[in-house]
Amino acid sequence: MKNLVISALLMGLSLSCQGCKRQGVNSNDFPSQYVIVNGIDATEEAFNEVATVFGKTTDREIAVGVGFIISYFRMSSEEATQQLKRYLSLSEQYDLPVVVQLDGEQWWSNRPDLWNWWDKDKPGYNPANRRNVEWTGWTPDSAVKIGWRNWGRQLRVLPMPNLMSPDYREACHREMKQLVPIVLNWWQDLPENKKYLLVGIKLGWESAIGVNNWYYPNGNSYLDKPESEDPTYGLVNDSIPSRGVESIGYAAVSTLGLATSGELKEQDLTRVIRLHLEDLCQLSSELGVPKDRLFTHAGGWSQGETLYSAAVNKFSCPGWSFYTHASNPVNDRTAMQALAQSDAPHWGAVEWLYMGENTQEKWSSAIQNTLSVNNLKYMCIYNWRGIKDNEHAISAIKQIVRR
Repeated sequence: MKNLVISALLMGLSLSCQGCKRQGVNSNDFPSQYVIVNGIDATEEAFNEVATVFGKTTDREIAVGVGFIISYFRMSSEEATQQLKRYLSLSEQYDLPVVVQLDGEQWWSNRPDLWNWWDKDKPGYNPANRRNVEWTGWTPDSAVKIGWRNWGRQLRVLPMPNLMSPDYREACHREMKQLVPIVLNWWQDLPENKKYLLVGIKLGWESAIGVNNWYYPNGNSYLDKPESEDPTYGLVNDSIPSRGVESIGYAAVSTLGLATSGELKEQDLTRVIRLHLEDLCQLSSELGVPKDRLFTHAGGWSQGETLYSAAVNKFSCPGWSFYTHASNPVNDRTAMQALAQSDAPHWGAVEWLYMGENTQEKWSSAIQNTLSVNNLKYMCIYNWRGIKDNEHAISAIKQIVRR
């Protein structure tokens, strides 16, 4: 029965495209590539600002669109639903294509019932939650209570989730089953000449273990101390799997049955991330998301590390971040090698920011080099607040989309 439902959904999408032709709307007239600016608020003011700066670009080969993130464990299910519907409504109102990112990895403050294993005086307390967070060894008594990340500055964060925990995965599925159909129903209900407004759904957020949520040695001891006493030396990305701090990932690797003793291996951590992303993509595919509208976002920071390959699966198009290599992504040899493994119709530079000499010429060159890589569907600039007052960046985008 499930396969029949999926076939019906996909047939509906195919008929929708046929409808484009019958009504004189040629899908070949839709934008072939997108420059997305990320970090847009769900307000008319924010959408109007982007639309005003760039004008109408959706009648061109390269369109400007917006990216937004629904962190579904950071708010209630009702709030996530309302926020998503608001974004989609504004996309249609302002004729701005969207990339919808659904995140259950980086922020999960609204789910203490999954992560609070240590504080009986706070909501969600359950000692069994040790199995839903990461460990520094092969047993639950090494469960972590805290983590750190550096997104411009070092932050304390909640413990890294055990991505293979059955309770965690079930919770992700529950939220995805609510949110993905909202996007698909909105897309199906769009007029045929506006189907291009959905660039894609993105799953993952530099998915990795121990990078965007790492653990300092004896990290639990800092939980009740002032943040000013935290270590600040950060990561050594080439030192895998520890990244120069304390290795985590034991919980996911052991839950998956890959190992229960010995040395933590890079390839096992990569397999965890691959299965994490593939599971979310398979669910989305079963809900009706076509492969050409579904993107992953795997981590990758050290040339040659196996993590890059985790972005590739049979249900989606792969995506990676580009900062060091934003001026020309083909110079990221490991990402390009992983891309060569994919049979997807597209791929994405799903997190991108040029950080070199700030001139219009350099920005234009970097954007054009990125768009020129074979089969790139979209590049997503992180983020709008950081570039909207940069006249060189804005002029470069305008120059490229108006050619």
